Amino acid sequence: MIVGGILSPLENVLTEVLTWLHESAGLTWAWSIVALTVIVRMLLVPVAIRQIHSMQSLQIHAPEMKAIQQRYKADRQRQSEELMKFYKENKINPYASCLPIVFQIPIFISLFFVLKDFEKEIFAQSGGSLDWLVGLIDITEPVKDGWGPVLIAVYVLSQLTSTYLMSTAMQSKAQRYMILVLPIVFLPFILNFPSGLMIYWLTTNLWTTGQGLITRRLMPKPVVPPKRSSRTPPKDAGETPPTAAAEPQGDGGGPRTGPPRRVKRKRGGKARR
Repeated sequence: MIVGGILSPLENVLTEVLTWLHESAGLTWAWSIVALTVIVRMLLVPVAIRQIHSMQSLQIHAPEMKAIQQRYKADRQRQSEELMKFYKENKINPYASCLPIVFQIPIFISLFFVLKDFEKEIFAQSGGSLDWLVGLIDITEPVKDGWGPVLIAVYVLSQLTSTYLMSTAMQSKAQRYMILVLPIVFLPFILNFPSGLMIYWLTTNLWTTGQGLITRRLMPKPVVPPKRSSRTPPKDAGETPPTAAAEPQGDGGGPRTGPPRRVKRKRGGKARR
């Protein structure tokens, strides 16, 4: 085990996959990380599809949800109950948009620990090259060293692009601004990350951007629910409208047929008998 703890099995799996890609597939360690990223994202495609469907549904039903929030703005508990009921009736999972990130966090942390002791645990046994792009970047060095800042600049650009595609489905401007600012806020924390970890995240962002562009063109959008009003006919086609119940009756008790009877009036306003 590289690091003891709950993520050790995942770290061992990542180590085995990286070693196989390097020794059997003949890839360098850096390109093995790229291939590992592609494999992970391919496994997460069903989750990503659910994410896109959920975001589209939230976007379509946004006016109705906003109306519920306005109706119960004085009662937060009732507002939450009505929103959850609305989600259930329309089969909306508001948390589905977070699933891809939730699944990737353990992989990201595990890969960090794998690369942290990479030279001692893996590279010493397998050998090879630690460089990427003609020796410009060493995957075990901190991303702030050497040509790492170039990698950071590409990362920020790719992160902004991928988060922008995600934020277009959000109705709140505050949410859009927050998700666009997050890549800049994270910069001070990633300067000491191994460059190999940045390669993983950069490849993830590029995959997310391409996947978002493709799926939005190929996947059909959910059907917009029809707007109902006071003139909208009842859902049950067999239901008798209230006005149809009071039909004029004839002498035999059945419904009257033929043209309506005309009533003649005299000049005094009295009807002729």
